[in-house]
Amino acid sequence: MPTSSSSFLFILLFCFSTAALASDPFVFYDWTVSYLTASPLGVKQKVIGINGQFPGPILNVTTNWNVVVNVKNGLDEPFLLTWNGIEHRKNSWQDGVLGTNCPIPAGWNWTYQFQVKDQIGSFFYFPSLSFQRAAGGYGGIIINNREVIPVPFGMPDGDITIFISDWYSKSHKELRQDVEKGINLGVPDGILINGWGPYRFDGAVVPDGITYLKINVEPGKTYRLRVHNVGISTSLNFRIQNHNLLLVETEGSYTVQQNYTNMDVHVGQSYSFLVTMDQNASSDYYIVASPRFVNSSAWGSATGVAILHYSNSQGPASGPLPDLPNENDPFFSMNQARSIRWNVSAGAARPNPQGSFKYGQITVTDVYVILNRPPELIGGKWRTTLNGISYLPPSTPLTLAQQFNIPGVYKLDFPNKLMNRPPKIDTSLINGTYRGFMEIIFQNNDTTVQSYHLDGYAFFVVGMDFGVWTENSRVTYNKWDGVARCTTQVFPGAWTAILVSLDNAGNWNLRAENLDSWYLGQEVYLNVLNKENDSDEAPLPGNAIYCGLLSSLQTDQAQRVNFSGASSLSDGHRRILVILLIAFLGTFFK
Repeated sequence: MPTSSSSFLFILLFCFSTAALASDPFVFYDWTVSYLTASPLGVKQKVIGINGQFPGPILNVTTNWNVVVNVKNGLDEPFLLTWNGIEHRKNSWQDGVLGTNCPIPAGWNWTYQFQVKDQIGSFFYFPSLSFQRAAGGYGGIIINNREVIPVPFGMPDGDITIFISDWYSKSHKELRQDVEKGINLGVPDGILINGWGPYRFDGAVVPDGITYLKINVEPGKTYRLRVHNVGISTSLNFRIQNHNLLLVETEGSYTVQQNYTNMDVHVGQSYSFLVTMDQNASSDYYIVASPRFVNSSAWGSATGVAILHYSNSQGPASGPLPDLPNENDPFFSMNQARSIRWNVSAGAARPNPQGSFKYGQITVTDVYVILNRPPELIGGKWRTTLNGISYLPPSTPLTLAQQFNIPGVYKLDFPNKLMNRPPKIDTSLINGTYRGFMEIIFQNNDTTVQSYHLDGYAFFVVGMDFGVWTENSRVTYNKWDGVARCTTQVFPGAWTAILVSLDNAGNWNLRAENLDSWYLGQEVYLNVLNKENDSDEAPLPGNAIYCGLLSSLQTDQAQRVNFSGASSLSDGHRRILVILLIAFLGTFFK
């Protein structure tokens, strides 16, 4: 890092003294990212792990805690982690995407430090560069309620994180080369659940010798299942044989509690369910994640299957998998998505009810109708576009270019609708109005479901329908209890409308979560600056990595500090530090 040992010691002491004096503790993680050899589908291949784990560790914190994650890049290429759904209030320096951070070079480390300010819920992190998410590197994030704010349901008997994902036997490097050549990703080789392949539910479909996930439970108990689609391009339907899924939360918002027999989880989305073990345990039960909206028989083998095992189970699971209802019916899936509502009476990160923010009564200041297009050749390269622009990441991140007033790195001219001109490759940003209220309509002209994610914010999903959006479509908007989340699906030949309050200054990435679309240019940054008060944004981090036009400012990597085993300060430690600080100040001012 570009800091010296003495200055880093000062920063560390400052963190400890701040934790001692403040009510919001610090937690420290020391993560090494490296290649591991695994056989999720029975064939050895390289995956990306963290601290030797695939998937990576769970980051388990509480509202307002300060998180310090020291990341050592043990790969053979640059690396960044992004924190899907973490808002990084006024601190886009920690977002971990190319618009905000220089990549961590191979063999280097970089320390993220951010606060999970005013957030609760279920999220995940993943690598944001070079198609690396296709090889793993992901893990869960749990943000618990503070004790003073009750959870709107009984305390579950256990908390289980489940990652579902499409998976390819090709390496992430091979996959990105295919995408660059215009080759479709095609049918995945399998669907993983927590990094494991499918249980052998059918000997003709699943070969012998594949290790699968078994979740052990107690009869009569209720468990919270946090389900994340961390895959790269496939919408997945999640279900548990003979069990209901009581939806209680999605991406930081408590929902109206409704039972579902299954749930479509699109790429990048996260849901929390309460599942009660209320069956007679005559056998184990299937946990299934299967692709949505696919017609080819080649997809038949791409089904993820794990096992739910009661402690009093009388035998293994057997027989056919639970049916996927309306397998190729997007209307069913859209109606399911519309049924997910915000719990307006529940408190979340703050004690006041979620519904006290009456988003439907706020005047919209900016409207963007964003149309996607499938891959096409632009300047001899396969690219994807939003409103006819394929985003080109500059060598100097946007945040650094603004910090050092470097001209010509980007343009604030992203169009609010598709322009009548040929598509182009450019670094064009949305010029957001600080404290404005923006309406964004995503129009999907592709043939597959696309997910769109906005860093730095939770937005309100107020409408979706098939066909072309018009201004008359607003009469269908839900202006009372549309769920607030950070990732929404847009069905092919359809639109989805969101509303977002631009109260978080910074540069925020708006992207396709489908990795092939994102990698080829389907992203843009939302530039939200308070021109009257620069202090609305966090200052340049002292450990910033410099690249591009600022490469000359970068010094050699300094000694890495190991936080392994460190945890948040206990009340006892905090009192001791306060006493020592008071004693020191008393001596100093004698």
